[in-house]
Amino acid sequence: MLDQDMKNKIAAGNGFIAALDQSGGSTPKALKGYGIEEGAWSNDEEMFGLIHDMRSRIITSPAFSGEKVIGAILFERTMDGQAGGKSVPQALIERGVVPFIKIDKGLEDEANGVQMMKPMPELDALLKRARSLGVFGTKERSVINLANREGIAAIVKQQFEVGQQVLAAGLMPMLEPEINIKSPERADADQILLEELTKALDALPADQQVMLKLSLPAKAGLFDALVDHPRVLRVVALSGGFSRAEACVELAKNRGIIASFSRALLNDLRHQMSDDEFNASLGQAIDEIYTASTKKAA
Repeated sequence: MLDQDMKNKIAAGNGFIAALDQSGGSTPKALKGYGIEEGAWSNDEEMFGLIHDMRSRIITSPAFSGEKVIGAILFERTMDGQAGGKSVPQALIERGVVPFIKIDKGLEDEANGVQMMKPMPELDALLKRARSLGVFGTKERSVINLANREGIAAIVKQQFEVGQQVLAAGLMPMLEPEINIKSPERADADQILLEELTKALDALPADQQVMLKLSLPAKAGLFDALVDHPRVLRVVALSGGFSRAEACVELAKNRGIIASFSRALLNDLRHQMSDDEFNASLGQAIDEIYTASTKKAA
């Protein structure tokens, strides 16, 4: 797939983006959900080996193809690894799935109701390596806990600054200013984020686009203007702690937004499953998320 082919698929393809990018802090939790307890590894290398085996099993499953999964977000170690005897990005591309890479290094402590991204001093080198491996885009996450305009404006500013660095490297940035769905000020935070994102998008040059990965809004349809914005290639949604059933119901209420689920996609998969059981469970999850991404409620 050429870059333009991948761009076209992400812009207009029917399906969703799988988030396979759990990193150091969230890996033990992801493995536990997969049925592997913490005592099963003795160091980080073994832990990351186990999570890589899980991701390889997902990526090489017959249920996981570009027919319904149009993209996949990878952790850096996954990008550098192999699946089915090929580099992971190449294995995805051959299945019709567009590869992305998670680039943020985690979150700062909360200030002004938000958690900014930690510095990324080696970002340029990572972007160069990702591009050489055939990766199309990036994903960078920060978190909004309260409806604090100063904090939300700072988050958006940082996201767009990183986005410019990504665009300069020839990759597509997926900006992820996540709103905590358990926030007591969720609806107000949604509105402020909409306003700040719109200002930042309006200020982009006419020839630039970004992607947005957002929490599903408390008010269905609130982000319609972002879906329609000419500087936005695609809006995707995280599950954010919703169960798959809940996330799919909420997603189906929001036109033009497709899923980029992690936990809601992987929640029923277990290490102990036979291949047939694993593929059937993954296929059912993919079907449910695909339907919510492509068939919207009236």
